[in-house]
Amino acid sequence: MTTSTTAESSAATPLLDLQALVVAVRRRRRLWSAMALLGLLIGAAVAVVMPPPPSAVTTVLVTHQADQPNDTGTLIRTDVALLGTTRIAAQALRSLKSAEKPEDFLQDYRGTGLTNNLLQIDVTGADDTEAVARGKALADAFIADHVRRMREAAQAEAKALRDQRDRMRDELAQVNKAIGNRSPESDPKASASIESLFARRAELTSRIADFDQRAEEARMGTPQLVAGTQIVDAPRAVRHSLPKAAATDAAIGLVLGLAIGLALAAVGTAVADRPVLRREIAANLGASVVAELPRTLRRPAGLWQRRRTREAHERLTTTLVRAVRHSAEPVSLLELGCARSASVIALNVAAALGAEGPVVVVDGLPGPQLADSRPDPGNTTVVSGERAATVPRQVRRLGVGSVAPGTAWTDLRYLGGRTVLVVRAGHGSAAWLHTVARQLAEQRIAVIGVVLIDPDPRDRTDGTLWDGPHTALRGPYERPAQQHGTGLPRTERLARQHGTGPLWTERPPMSAARVPGSDQEAR
Repeated sequence: MTTSTTAESSAATPLLDLQALVVAVRRRRRLWSAMALLGLLIGAAVAVVMPPPPSAVTTVLVTHQADQPNDTGTLIRTDVALLGTTRIAAQALRSLKSAEKPEDFLQDYRGTGLTNNLLQIDVTGADDTEAVARGKALADAFIADHVRRMREAAQAEAKALRDQRDRMRDELAQVNKAIGNRSPESDPKASASIESLFARRAELTSRIADFDQRAEEARMGTPQLVAGTQIVDAPRAVRHSLPKAAATDAAIGLVLGLAIGLALAAVGTAVADRPVLRREIAANLGASVVAELPRTLRRPAGLWQRRRTREAHERLTTTLVRAVRHSAEPVSLLELGCARSASVIALNVAAALGAEGPVVVVDGLPGPQLADSRPDPGNTTVVSGERAATVPRQVRRLGVGSVAPGTAWTDLRYLGGRTVLVVRAGHGSAAWLHTVARQLAEQRIAVIGVVLIDPDPRDRTDGTLWDGPHTALRGPYERPAQQHGTGLPRTERLARQHGTGPLWTERPPMSAARVPGSDQEAR
């Protein structure tokens, strides 16, 4: 049965709860806000400390022999690639009479294809004058190389056409010689042969004229391409605005920092597995959330915030006073990550109960939260955990302790047999909350409710365990049934025997609290 229950629980629990993840990331806004601010400052500092080098820009109009209206930019991309070769860089450096290596010069400029025939060259230098000179040298070197390649291609094409024409002229000379060697004969076969020679001569003559024309067109077409390739935008220095650069880099740094901060917050939340929603905390502790309080701030709060906090404390104090007053055994407050808030709650409850008689607050906290406080000098007394045994039984006690890592679990029983857990949202991991529930169950300390400190204001989940043990402040408290009634306090056993005590009924044992990845469970 345990295996099937565990399988059903695992199947019902999603691998990643997006709502819990969003809430946890929003609660860690200090992290990603700090990362975004750090990125903004770094971006602005980079723009100030590392300004862009002096640069120049020029635009070249490049004409191609194979230009087509539907070209997808292949030719201009080829020109950009040719601009980034050591041949062009070496030619530009020779014109500048510079001893710089072409490989190093390639890192100082780049080409960009604006359209199919426009090439933009961006180049940097030691100053604006050098950058402009470099841009002019690069544009001239590229144009010279482009013109040279076009002329070589045109000359190669014209030479191929002339060679083909010369071969046809040789063949035409042979045909003319064959026609001249023939004598007029009356034989029909000889007449047909002469006719074919004349036809071949006419064909060769036409093709020779065609090759002459094509060779001339190939040679004449080059000047048009040469004249079309030119600098259309003279090299000029690019002016850099420091405020604009700082604003741009700061915006980029802000976005990058925010993205990194959100990623770190999300990963940290998923890895830490710290419940922040009411339903998660209630499910892990096995008890319902009965009240919520904002975190006690060290800085002064606003008037409206102080009023809301005071009203919340008053409602919680009334609820806890009612629970302590009607309890047959001492009640304790056990904190997890909110010792300061637990101390304030304990003193408020003790002050409210002081009107009915003396109240002793047993301080079991590891820190000096209660030791440094000044309780009501009337009927409220604060004693340490070592002096808890000296408190008379007729005096009402209210224990305050901690369930943080390192807690002596066996000492919690002396603070009270019933407890209210004061837990800060997002402080303890799910595994530790399971550990707290298991240890309290082993010590037979009933959890009558959970007070959630610093909850998410947008949390709309239900923190009530409707199928959990009926020990919450919303319902009657029943002690688990013991064999022969030996587990009940003496006063309660006597009250049941004489019929004067409260009509409590037995309840089923407390549901088990299971630690993820462990087969241990507490009932």
